[in-house]
Amino acid sequence: MLFTFFFTVREAGVKAALSEFLMLLEALSKHVAIFSLDDFYHLSRAALVKDESQYDRFDRAFAAYFKGVEAITGELFESLPEDWLKKQFDRHFSAEEKAKIEALGGLDALMETLKKRLEEQKERHEGGSKWIGTNGTSPFGHGGYNPEGVRIGGPGGKKSAVKVWEKREFKNLDDTLELGTRNIKVALRRLRRFAREGAADVLDIDDTIGSTARNAGWLDIKMVPERRNATKLLLFFDIGGSMDPHIRVCEELFSATKSEFKHLETYYFHNFLYESVWKDNVRRHSERIPVYDVLHKFTGDYRVIVVGDAAMSPYEITSAGGSVEHWNEEPGAIWMERLQRHFPRLVWLNPEREDHWKHSQSCQITQQLIGADRMFPLSLAGLESAMKRLAH
Repeated sequence: MLFTFFFTVREAGVKAALSEFLMLLEALSKHVAIFSLDDFYHLSRAALVKDESQYDRFDRAFAAYFKGVEAITGELFESLPEDWLKKQFDRHFSAEEKAKIEALGGLDALMETLKKRLEEQKERHEGGSKWIGTNGTSPFGHGGYNPEGVRIGGPGGKKSAVKVWEKREFKNLDDTLELGTRNIKVALRRLRRFAREGAADVLDIDDTIGSTARNAGWLDIKMVPERRNATKLLLFFDIGGSMDPHIRVCEELFSATKSEFKHLETYYFHNFLYESVWKDNVRRHSERIPVYDVLHKFTGDYRVIVVGDAAMSPYEITSAGGSVEHWNEEPGAIWMERLQRHFPRLVWLNPEREDHWKHSQSCQITQQLIGADRMFPLSLAGLESAMKRLAH
């Protein structure tokens, strides 16, 4: 049976290898998950899914394969009013009441009866013996008692349900999904490059064993520096004006990069890069940092991500004095060329939808400056493509 499950997962687009399937079988043989579909779900996902962006594909394949309560159409579940399953009070059943409750005659009959109840029920029920509800002796609902029932919603308690139907909320990781900090971290990991730097304070087990063996059994401990992410990253955020609607996603990107990269520097600018940037928006007018200082301080092996909607007057890019905030002696285009020449691994993340770019003259000018293949939408797919571009 599990071979067909493995093939179902593969057909759903999850890149699970045979070795990972064998690892799952080994875990099952050691009773890591037994008698629980939920336990098997978590175990099989941990064994077969190595890329978090494929979680939704696995969830769909799992739900489609293990037909039972989960296979009842989502539309029927969605049609259940929420207040039908709200538990109003705790009911305690006597031994006599429990003895009167009879099972429905097996799983098939139970599921068939549930389908009929879903089609027939029109209102909420509390404490009954037939309909979907709470605190009763009905086989369907929660908060009550039945020796062979289906728990729908709510917490478990009596541990007697033969099926548990809960509304599983799987957060999509598709390309069109609005970014969140967790999803950004998944995409940023494509840029990580590990190296061992610093003091040797981590035990090297393999080298210690080999050295001890060569030393006739005398213990010879070998230490190595900790393995760290060695990728160096500069972030430039456009701030204010047309970027105000994108503040949240920029904050999430900033939060994710801080946790993923040890070597990270962040700067702010408005609309386009000129002769200076800043690190604190409160002191943006009094504590400016010359871009020349940035070019002299950081070596060319730094990766650069510029985040902005590239929405402005074209003169702000092409003309001296075009900035809306100050008199820039040189056009922004010249400063962008200098930045790109010093940092050849540079991409631009645009939070605006990609199909809007062609309607913005300034966006098209920016693409011409940096290269059309260097501007990416700030979506999961766009961020992953940008990280691949930076990695080369």
